[in-house]
Amino acid sequence: MISAYSWGPGEIAMIIGRRIRQLREERNLSQADIEERTGLLRVYISRVENGHTIPSLETLERLAAALEIPLHQLFYEGDGEVVLPDFGKRQGTEDVVLDENQEKQPPLHERTRRQLEKWSKASDDARQVFRTLAQGFSKL
Repeated sequence: MISAYSWGPGEIAMIIGRRIRQLREERNLSQADIEERTGLLRVYISRVENGHTIPSLETLERLAAALEIPLHQLFYEGDGEVVLPDFGKRQGTEDVVLDENQEKQPPLHERTRRQLEKWSKASDDARQVFRTLAQGFSKL
């Protein structure tokens, strides 16, 4: 059995490609139809569907729009609605500005250092998944 944390870029590309092909075929769309809707070359769409390349987030957004689905459905096959975890309220710059009653937060570099210490204790498989994702996001 393959752990989700041991997937490399090749396996991720194949999974994404298979899902895109499945969704395209369910909608009776050809690669030429997707090319027309996205502006992406049919050759590129074929490479994505066959797992030869990992599309950028921007490209995934274009493909989802062409398939007329929300982006998350490229990764979620369930029947029900997606239940997102509650990460609490995100902090914007106005939340970081302190008044006299608030406790001062550590600087960003200190919070980053603490988070990296936590990640250093993660398993090798988990770190590889996040490394692969970070490399993909760095290309955006």
